[in-house]
Amino acid sequence: MTTPSATRAISGGTTTKAVLFHELGGPEVLRVEDVPLVGPGPGEVAVRVEAVGLNRAEALFRSGTYYYQPTLPGSRLGYEAAGVVEAVGEGVSAFAPGDAVMAAANFDFGVHGVYGERVVLPQESVVRGPDGADAVTAAAMWLTYSTAYGGMVETGGLAPGDHVVITSASSGVGTAAIQTALRVGAVPIAVTRGEAKRAGLLDLGAEHVITTDSQDLVKEVKRITGGQGARLAFDAVGGPRFAALGDALTPGGTTVIYGTLDRRPAQLSLNWPLTVHAYSNGALSRQEGFRRRAGAFIGSGLASGALKPVIAETFDGLERITDAHRLMESNSHLGKIVVRV
Repeated sequence: MTTPSATRAISGGTTTKAVLFHELGGPEVLRVEDVPLVGPGPGEVAVRVEAVGLNRAEALFRSGTYYYQPTLPGSRLGYEAAGVVEAVGEGVSAFAPGDAVMAAANFDFGVHGVYGERVVLPQESVVRGPDGADAVTAAAMWLTYSTAYGGMVETGGLAPGDHVVITSASSGVGTAAIQTALRVGAVPIAVTRGEAKRAGLLDLGAEHVITTDSQDLVKEVKRITGGQGARLAFDAVGGPRFAALGDALTPGGTTVIYGTLDRRPAQLSLNWPLTVHAYSNGALSRQEGFRRRAGAFIGSGLASGALKPVIAETFDGLERITDAHRLMESNSHLGKIVVRV
């Protein structure tokens, strides 16, 4: 058995690079700085980061509009990363140096943010990387696909033959949701604002695409489903338009809201009976059983080719993090933005 002092050892100097911000604002507030290099304590895992995946929540957090606030100055940032275990702390038996892993995105990223060369995470915030996946692929997998699987399948009960309405369908979670729906035999109806992304969503496998700038969502869903309505809606937006998703469902349908891109109060449909779930992937990912089930779903889906992350663009180096955030805020991309470290 290794001793605690041996498990804590990390080579490579006394500092490492990390992305910090000291004030709220746009992408320009992000800074790459030297931070102390520390080893893992009891129950912790030290990871050498190879790639990070960007998520909309990080832009909200950086600007002060997320559901919790950063502690300034010197807040960290980042939910999703892929890398290799460098060392483990006392009491960690599930991971060993050399293991390929992903961050489970179930932590306060102001404290454990993974935008950096090396990070130390609680062992319950680490999951094994999919067999054979490169770092860019792995960095784009966990949060998007576990959210789609956990939100639509485990929470929403999505089943073969169900129609599911997926908003923000061009996002990382949206594209993962389309593939997840297809994998379980459901019918994905992708929702986006304009025509620019229609072809890409259809190529990805969306059975139908609704553009809300020019089409009435409720009428289109009813037309697609022969007047019955969809069984499930999977929503990242909320706000006043949330009611229309309920209107587009069959009576007794379910809406799962996992994001609040529209910060205005969400309005509920009067198409009752209706089940509404406010979904937290971070909370569910704190459960070991869910991490195991989601990991199996993701790993087998990647191996079979049913799941394949859509990478919008890959940036090389932490110094490109500002450019990556600017692209994310432009809303012009389709899929996941990844930064190689």
